Amino acid sequence: MQFRTSVTLLCLALVIGQVGTADAATDTAYAGNLSARFDSQRDAAKDLADAIAMARAENKRIVVDVGGEWCIWCLRMDKFIRGNEQIQNAVKSSFIWVKINYSEENDNQKVLAQFPKVKGYPHLFVLDKNGALLHSQDTSPLEQDKSYSAERILDFLHEWSSH
Repeated sequence: MQFRTSVTLLCLALVIGQVGTADAATDTAYAGNLSARFDSQRDAAKDLADAIAMARAENKRIVVDVGGEWCIWCLRMDKFIRGNEQIQNAVKSSFIWVKINYSEENDNQKVLAQFPKVKGYPHLFVLDKNGALLHSQDTSPLEQDKSYSAERILDFLHEWSSH
């Protein structure tokens, strides 16, 4: 009986591990493989520097996504983008997406001080491949009901794409 319980627990742990791996792969699908979530422990300055290096190498622009895991609209936008292949493809073809956490634990003021003041979250900044600010985007115009509008997000991405 103890062996059967141990085997069952081991199988359950493997299944949970596989689900976690699949989710992590999906989460980074549009994030430029930098940060899939708003993580207060990440080094935002390094993430931004890495995004600039990737953008230069790939001749892409950068979207800096400022928010936090506490922010329902931030989580809704993440879920919406992950669930829309057309938006993911638009991001992958033209942008490096980097998340910068803003929370009580870490407000990342040293990094965010270089950008215009944010009035609400999530907030998007579009940078050129060298890190120069091109656009500051309040995301409320991208919303639709209790979610987001694919058309509005795609319009935003196409407008700021370098291609």
